Amino acid sequence: MEKGKIAVVGAGLMDHGIAQAFAGVGYDVAIQDPDEETLNRVPERVRTNLEALGLDPAPAGRIRLEPRLEDAVRDSEFVFEAAPENLEIKQKIFEDLGTLAGEETILASNTSVMSTREIGRDCRNPGRVVGTQWWNPPYLVPLVEVVQATRTRDSTVRRTMELLARVGKSPVHIRRDVPGFVGNRLQHALWREAFALIDDGVCDAETIDLVVKNSFGTRLAVLRPVENADLVGLDLTLSVHDYLLPHLNASPKPAPGLHERVRRGDLGMKTGRGFREWTPEQADAVRERLVRHLADVWAGGETDEPGPTRPNGGET
Repeated sequence: MEKGKIAVVGAGLMDHGIAQAFAGVGYDVAIQDPDEETLNRVPERVRTNLEALGLDPAPAGRIRLEPRLEDAVRDSEFVFEAAPENLEIKQKIFEDLGTLAGEETILASNTSVMSTREIGRDCRNPGRVVGTQWWNPPYLVPLVEVVQATRTRDSTVRRTMELLARVGKSPVHIRRDVPGFVGNRLQHALWREAFALIDDGVCDAETIDLVVKNSFGTRLAVLRPVENADLVGLDLTLSVHDYLLPHLNASPKPAPGLHERVRRGDLGMKTGRGFREWTPEQADAVRERLVRHLADVWAGGETDEPGPTRPNGGET
């Protein structure tokens, strides 16, 4: 099958990893960003990613750098936008893409929580607009949530999922364009309860992390939440929910402790203190541990499910 051209709008944290995912399996990829310094760093960032995984760094040289949007998207089959999480910025990009990209070009927005319909509100031919929520780092994490907005055509969803599967991703169809989609709704529901337990003095932050890591976190890769409910029995699950759910945090607002830490400027690893204290060395160790783990899992050794055998650095 002939591989079409891919354009990536933005050259930041997620964008260069998305470009890498396609370039690594032979696609013609252009990446666009109006900031020349950010754009020029893309090849080195991709090269560093590939070398850290023991892969051929050649795909880094195959990514074309384009400062102008019209040059990047010309003749592209798919455009993946991963601009900052600012609705107005994304809306303007999609308004421009509606006229600059070809009529059959699929226009995909990478966003963690924002409405795909709102992002593509001013785009011409909105049936080709779809959400694609990649997870960081996008060249290693297999999941991409493909979000169907109210005006997204079924064929747009199908073509997007087929493309993502061809580059070794595990796409899932999100049928309703709800805030946070699926993955982030589940993740932040857990975080809300964790922060509430800390605020209520039940335990400290380190205990939260140890409990998750050494209990259900250990088995999540092979025993999923709904699978687990079926395994233990829905009668038991119902009994637990009858007793427990009234006691869980259900606040529609962020935790007071989170607000207070942000107010103080305690923002996490980037400032040296968040819920826990971090030296630069400790923060680097966490990042390196994550990449090593993901690389090991998707090299094929630590999962019971079929999936990509190489983390998008060469032909699979």
